[in-house]
Amino acid sequence: MRADSPEFLHATQASYDAIAEAYAAEFPDSLAGRPLERALLTAFVDLVRAAGAPKQAPVADIGSGPGHVAARLHAFGLPVFGVDVSPRMVALARREHPELRFHVGSMTALDLPDETLGGIVALYSIIHVPDDQLPAVFAEFHRVLVPGAPVLLGFQSGDEDGHERLTERFGQEISLDYYWRTPDTVASHFTRAGLELHACVLREAVDGEKRPRTFLLARRPAVVAGSDGR
Repeated sequence: MRADSPEFLHATQASYDAIAEAYAAEFPDSLAGRPLERALLTAFVDLVRAAGAPKQAPVADIGSGPGHVAARLHAFGLPVFGVDVSPRMVALARREHPELRFHVGSMTALDLPDETLGGIVALYSIIHVPDDQLPAVFAEFHRVLVPGAPVLLGFQSGDEDGHERLTERFGQEISLDYYWRTPDTVASHFTRAGLELHACVLREAVDGEKRPRTFLLARRPAVVAGSDGR
């Protein structure tokens, strides 16, 4: 990571490097026992295929952690790779899923050319991103997606926006900010970034979760024939 990267990225990287092994052991597959989330992932896959992106346009799992979401997308037959800010998380994902590609990167500045992705999945990835950085994140999503390609976003939600900082997890000292946001807050950022909202799903907290979960399906607008004036 570049020295001039936003401070929250350095803190998030260091925190997840410290807890990577324990986190992966505790959450080997966050979609196991979550039928709604798995159904939304299936819907996302169908939207990727319906968008008709070039066959070489892969899907990116951004904030890929131990790699289980990327592995599920691979099982659907999609070309997919993972991006995570934590080198130790990337190493774990490569170890568990050697058939897939994972690399270290930041969602605020993706190391990808314009219009190269056939879709983006980002489940619980923006929860560490400060409000003032969300426009840059969603602008990057818009930039790297091919026209018509979808986004599936998942995040902790609530009746109002909020924030807390954790200084310890899994017995490790960390400095990790968590943000929860209303669906309208995130949807408005999507809209300002030029992404079209397709669906919004709210799931209540279950199994000891502190807050509800919101899932947004959106897409970069498709190119309309003749829209360039020809």
